[in-house]
Amino acid sequence: MAHRIITQIVLVGSRVLGRAFTEAYKQAQASSNYARAQAKLNPNGAAARASLSSGMTLDEACKILDVKPPQGGQANMEEVLGRFKKLFDQNDPQKGGSFYLQSKILRARERIEAEARPAMEKAAQEAEVKEGWKPKMYKDR
Repeated sequence: MAHRIITQIVLVGSRVLGRAFTEAYKQAQASSNYARAQAKLNPNGAAARASLSSGMTLDEACKILDVKPPQGGQANMEEVLGRFKKLFDQNDPQKGGSFYLQSKILRARERIEAEARPAMEKAAQEAEVKEGWKPKMYKDR
């Protein structure tokens, strides 16, 4: 009699857990499909870049590093790198810091760089066009 009750409990419990995992997977799949669709509709949107690259918004990254958000794609990269180095070194796990905080600081720097990179590339291209194309010539000695 007891073995029947235990068997029923195990079977009912496994069905409940199976259904819960199935529902969780369906929700995760739907969320991923929705994010992918939003990224296709607006590939330059902040939400698309945040969810696809680091999972961090630009505002969150600026708060972590305590810097101003890039204005028109232009960021003060010296300030960003200075704050990054200081905070990254302070949170070194070998010095008693937190690996989690250190990784958040790294992701924040990467997020700000990803936001500023298109503007920096565009400025570099404009500078190259302005000065003209000058190929590098090498002489054999």
